[in-house]
Amino acid sequence: MGSRIAGWAVTSMALVAALVALAADAVVVEDWSEAPVGTRGVPPGWQKQRWGNPAYDLTIVEEGGRHVLHLRSDGDSSNVSKEIRGLVDLGATPVLEWSWKVVALPAGADARRKETDDQAAQLYVTWPRVPEALRSRIIGYVWDTTAPAGSIVKSQKTGTVTYVVLRSGPAELGRWLTERRNVREDFRRIYGEEPDAPAIVSIGIDSDDVKGTAESYFGAIVFRKP
Repeated sequence: MGSRIAGWAVTSMALVAALVALAADAVVVEDWSEAPVGTRGVPPGWQKQRWGNPAYDLTIVEEGGRHVLHLRSDGDSSNVSKEIRGLVDLGATPVLEWSWKVVALPAGADARRKETDDQAAQLYVTWPRVPEALRSRIIGYVWDTTAPAGSIVKSQKTGTVTYVVLRSGPAELGRWLTERRNVREDFRRIYGEEPDAPAIVSIGIDSDDVKGTAESYFGAIVFRKP
C-alpha cells in the first residue's frame, strides 16, 4: 500500500510539474472563450478608456469555430485595456502572439502625422510610470493605412506611444494573420534599456482624426517563450 501511495505521489508531482512547465511556456491574456457570442461593448474583464467619446462598437462573434472580438469605428476612437501586472515575465515569455484581421482601413490615415493618426487595428503594451500621461512607455503594434510596414514611429499626438507598424495598406485585407513580436527586444530597440514587466495590454480601433470608418477583428492574445 505504501509503495502504491508513493507511486501516486510521484505521478501527482509529475503532473503538477508538467502543468507548471506549461504555464511557464505561455501566458494567455485573452482568448474570448468566456464571453458569449453576441456580447457587445466592453468585453468582460476589460476596462474602458479614460478619454474621448468612444462608441465601443465591439462585439464577440464566432469565426472558424472560435470566439473573436469584432471592432468597428465610425469617426471615433475606442480602446479597451486589461491588467496583466505580475502575470508576464519578459525574461521567460517575451514573445507576444496574436491573430487579427482587418476588413476596412480608415482612408487617408497615417501614423506619422498628428492630423491623421488613426489605425484599423491596434495592440498596445504599457509600462506605466508616474505621471502616467507624461512618462509611461507604450508600444503600439498597428495595422496602418499609409505608413510603411516595418516603420517605428513616435506618435505625434501622444508622447508616450511609439508605434511599430506591422502591416500597411489593403493588400491583405480580409485575411486572418498571426503576428509574433519579441516585446523585450522591441523595448530594448526603442528605449535602449531592459524592460520591467508590462502592466497593461490594450486593443484599439481609431478613425476620429480622418473622420472615416474602420473595421477589424482580434483573436487570441498570448505571451510565449521564444
